[in-house]
Amino acid sequence: MKHIEKGTSLKRLPGDFIRDLTPENASAGLVAGVFGLSAGVIHISAGTAAGLDSSFIMIWVISYLMINGLFGLLVPSYYRLPLPMANSIPGALLFAAVIPVVGLEAALGATLIAGAISLVAGLTGVMATVMRLIPMPIVMGMIAGVLLSFGTRMVGSLDDALLPAAIMILSFFLAARLFRRVPPLLVAMGAGIAYLMATGVDFSGIQATVRFPEFVVPEFTLGAFLAYGLPLAIILVGMETPAGVGLVKGMGYDKVPANGITAVGGLGTMISSFFNLHSTCIAAPMTGICSSPEAGERDKRWVAAVITGAIFVVCAPFYGYVVSLIEATPGYFIAIIAGLALVRVLTSALAIAFSGKKHEMGALFAFLIAASGIQILGIGASFWALVLGVLISMIFETKDFEFIVKRETAAAR
Repeated sequence: MKHIEKGTSLKRLPGDFIRDLTPENASAGLVAGVFGLSAGVIHISAGTAAGLDSSFIMIWVISYLMINGLFGLLVPSYYRLPLPMANSIPGALLFAAVIPVVGLEAALGATLIAGAISLVAGLTGVMATVMRLIPMPIVMGMIAGVLLSFGTRMVGSLDDALLPAAIMILSFFLAARLFRRVPPLLVAMGAGIAYLMATGVDFSGIQATVRFPEFVVPEFTLGAFLAYGLPLAIILVGMETPAGVGLVKGMGYDKVPANGITAVGGLGTMISSFFNLHSTCIAAPMTGICSSPEAGERDKRWVAAVITGAIFVVCAPFYGYVVSLIEATPGYFIAIIAGLALVRVLTSALAIAFSGKKHEMGALFAFLIAASGIQILGIGASFWALVLGVLISMIFETKDFEFIVKRETAAAR
């Protein structure tokens, strides 16, 4: 346990939460929570495409929200940092695809092993070492590539829904300019909701259902581990943690608990395997929302992540209702809110990646690979963006790596 970073005592949590609660971090937490709820639709789409039973798919999403919401309450409260927890979307796509091949119990057994690997990586201090070896410009290039699609979808809404998109985007920037005490995101959401109500969006088909996570016993097979468990472990350790930690550091936080985040994600993934869920990890896009300047003062942004976790826990049993609500809402609404919430994060990531000082070529390729969304050997673009970005930078920008320069200097002596 000596490698796990220490946080803050939870004894003063209620008082500290009320003290640090502001309109800015509350609105950011609300936006991140809505974004996380909408991500459940990805699970539903992936599960449906893989031919999975609709009842299982709903339990899968409910477990995603309940388990990760609980961890999302604890982690940011302990570290007093904007560290919302969710699950790996690339991992979700792999999980849905592998179940028809190896079976649900075997897939969950592979999930349990992947979680154990992630837990060990955190406990042994591996993640802190990995983060020191990956240059920040390359990490931020990867993050900018991942977030680019949120920006393009926001702008693309002007093509599909010009009037409501223009109203929401303009209200955001006008509020930022004119109303310093009112969070621009809240104004943009209000403008969008007002437009929906004025145009008569149909909410009559919404139905309420109540369900909770269900216990299942995993099984272990070598085939399931090689086909799914090993790639999932690589995604959790090599992609999800670096992306989340890089986002938080990019927002000006000096000390980010890479080992603690990885270990907690591993433990959460192991618990998840008993409840039809494939992973627990830091949530990169929601981390961007909760840690951005839109969330207010830097030392109070942790409250946004706690609010996100609370939204997950409260909404989990009623997710059937939430799905109906999301389906009744035009796609541009969430696309615009997510894009506006992440725009400052995207500009910061681009600024750090292409500052013109070091690792420009590696950062460029990390950006391009992450933005492309390619998958190699079933592993997502974010992982390959880091691996190939570092490799390219080591070949063409060797002098930018301090540990190599120090080694060559020592050898010359």
